[in-house]
Amino acid sequence: MEIRILRNFLEIAREENMTRAAERLHISQPSLSKQMKVLESELGKKLFIRSNYNLHLTDEGMLLRKRAEDLLDLSDKIIHEFKSLDDITGGDIYLGCAESYLIKYLAMAIKSLQTHHPQIRYHITSGDTVLVAEQLDKGLLDFAFIVEPPNLSKYNYLEIPETDTFGLLLKKDHPLSNKPCLTVDDLLPYAIFCSEQSIHSDLTRWCGEKIDQMNISATFNLTNNAAVFVREGLGLALTFDKLLEISDSSSLCFRPLSPTLEVKMYIIWKKYQVFTPAASLLLEEMKHMLQK
Repeated sequence: MEIRILRNFLEIAREENMTRAAERLHISQPSLSKQMKVLESELGKKLFIRSNYNLHLTDEGMLLRKRAEDLLDLSDKIIHEFKSLDDITGGDIYLGCAESYLIKYLAMAIKSLQTHHPQIRYHITSGDTVLVAEQLDKGLLDFAFIVEPPNLSKYNYLEIPETDTFGLLLKKDHPLSNKPCLTVDDLLPYAIFCSEQSIHSDLTRWCGEKIDQMNISATFNLTNNAAVFVREGLGLALTFDKLLEISDSSSLCFRPLSPTLEVKMYIIWKKYQVFTPAASLLLEEMKHMLQK
């Protein structure tokens, strides 16, 4: 299976039309159609449902699209890495970051590194620990910033010297806004939004057996999206402190939990990982900064 053919397959999937895809790829439509027939024959599965004007992916085609996107991302990363092996002044670094104000340590390391290496480019993916760890395992990332203890059999790590504090994002006119902190019993009557990761680890650790009584009405990955739901009065969002800038004019407020619920952040990378010069520079800068 050729990388070139997979790129052409993705172009067809995006355009949903063989002729338009061929025009964008600057190849003939018959040639592109023949490539797809060979690909279907090679995989032994039908990839497209053909109509008079459009093409739609079959379930097998959707699976190939996901796998091809991951494979091509990795292929592009390999090309960039080899191009940058002899270029210590530049290069690309790929990072996966959980939502946390402790990402400030990454920002400080990058700011320091830019003083002498302004040509380095940074590509940052945001998501929960499961998402960024999965991309790290696939080789799509150099480092991941996660908010749970790392798997020591798979990763090396650095520990951030601060913690994230959980609390609830709620409207200022909400009945609970008058309380300085919120208990499990305070939350039971209300709809709660939180991440899947929090349900299975953090919230369960805090609630104990009362987790089954919690009304988890929605899950989210990004606090900014959850805040929109909170503003509409749909519920309360479990999140970290300091993720949102809440001014006096904001309709929202943040209240910590009681007892306090905190988590630490870790920078992880795969064991025996071979870094590009740019990634090695960032790692050394982060080590130096955390030692201080």
